[in-house]
Amino acid sequence: MATPLIGRRAAVLLVFATSAAVLVLEILAGRLLAPYVGVSLETYTGIIGTILAAIAFGTAVGGRLADRLDPRRLLGPSLIAGGALAWLSLPALAALGPGAGEGPAAIVLLTTVAFFLPAAVLSAISPMVAKLRLDDVAHTGEVVGGLSAAGTAGALVGTFLTGFVLVAAWPTRPIVLAIGAALVLSGLLVWFRHASRMPRPGAAALTLAVVVGSGGLAAADTSPCRWETAYFCITIERDLTNPSGRVLWLDTLRHSYVDLDDPSHLEFRYIRLFDDVASATMPEGPLDALHLGGGGFTFPRHLDAARPGSTNLVLEIDDELVRIAEDHLDLEQGPGLRVVTGDARLALDDLDDDAVDLVVGDAFGGLSVPWHLTTREVVEAIDRVMRPDGVYVANVIDGGSARFARAQAATLAAELEHVAVILPPTASGGRPVNHVLVASDAPLDALLAPGAVPAEDGRVLTGGAAREWIGDAEVLTDDHAPVDQLLTRRP
Repeated sequence: MATPLIGRRAAVLLVFATSAAVLVLEILAGRLLAPYVGVSLETYTGIIGTILAAIAFGTAVGGRLADRLDPRRLLGPSLIAGGALAWLSLPALAALGPGAGEGPAAIVLLTTVAFFLPAAVLSAISPMVAKLRLDDVAHTGEVVGGLSAAGTAGALVGTFLTGFVLVAAWPTRPIVLAIGAALVLSGLLVWFRHASRMPRPGAAALTLAVVVGSGGLAAADTSPCRWETAYFCITIERDLTNPSGRVLWLDTLRHSYVDLDDPSHLEFRYIRLFDDVASATMPEGPLDALHLGGGGFTFPRHLDAARPGSTNLVLEIDDELVRIAEDHLDLEQGPGLRVVTGDARLALDDLDDDAVDLVVGDAFGGLSVPWHLTTREVVEAIDRVMRPDGVYVANVIDGGSARFARAQAATLAAELEHVAVILPPTASGGRPVNHVLVASDAPLDALLAPGAVPAEDGRVLTGGAAREWIGDAEVLTDDHAPVDQLLTRRP
């Protein structure tokens, strides 16, 4: 029986590490693409599909190369190439991302350009290692099965480590730089230890130039985000026309406007409509409000200042966003404004019945919609925590035929007796716009009163007009809430 050309431990470690690196890049791709195409089911579908294609392509090509060339000469250069290509994913995204557009085609294009080659090259290493480990046909199953198990274990570790630890602890780009460096260094070690002969000076010089060049491009790349959290790419811009004005960007969405000196300044139309709804449907004086989503905390800050004695409980999933708002948007928590971090769906279960007058839904951002906050079951929970005359008002960004906005209104109508829709004052031409939905077990006729909703901010539909606008839109449930598909502005 011949002696394998590579030891068992070294083989398992190589397959484990390269499979882990591929899955680390796959998970990070979601965050790296978010500033350009948003975060949605389509984003992760495109990424997963493209990476799977790269894995299939890489293993097929790696197997063919292993049969034609000495795999010992391929392992080191493949690791080095995988690391260098991982580095190059950063400048590639920076160059193509801003003009990629949106939708599946843009997602697949960006993922292919940035991550197909590194995933394919790293995946080619597994069949090369298998070729080196096979010494006789009697042990083929054991060798192939063991290496397959090592690759799966590496993929699991890469997935869990990235999703649960790395993304929360460090920005995305340093992680990519570290992964690339580890692969390049490992490749150099493997090249000099396992190659059947030393590389020629010309090949060594070319390799060094490629490594230095790709590493330099990656290190020079800058993130479009000022802060990266586990959930968002965050940027805060100054308003050049207002020294105290700040604009909060979450991924691709211009999410909030905050006037540091004047909480009564409501720049965005949909926030003004929130205030119009509260003024028309709620009595004057303090009220108890629940906010699903914080963002820039513009509206809870406004209610806290405009209605002294009110309570504003904000459910915000991203604790880093809260910290950034405290440090850079002058968010101050106190008796009138309190933030609870965590998933709003879970937090609703901990709230008392008949506890609030107003529920504000501000967690839906363009293509980034947490579908589990859109369903009939969530509306049931909202209805439970609202007082009998309580009001739910939510902002929904949708375009075209507004399939998601209509479905969300239909879902509200399935649980609450009265529903109103506030549309833009003029036709949108199919582009995404803010639809403000209002629902309550109490009548909403006050929204039709003269001046309740300024004509320049929206057109109010209630009663039969609202039902006609909703049409035959489906009611979203936990079992079926195809939010991403409804939002996609395609036939």
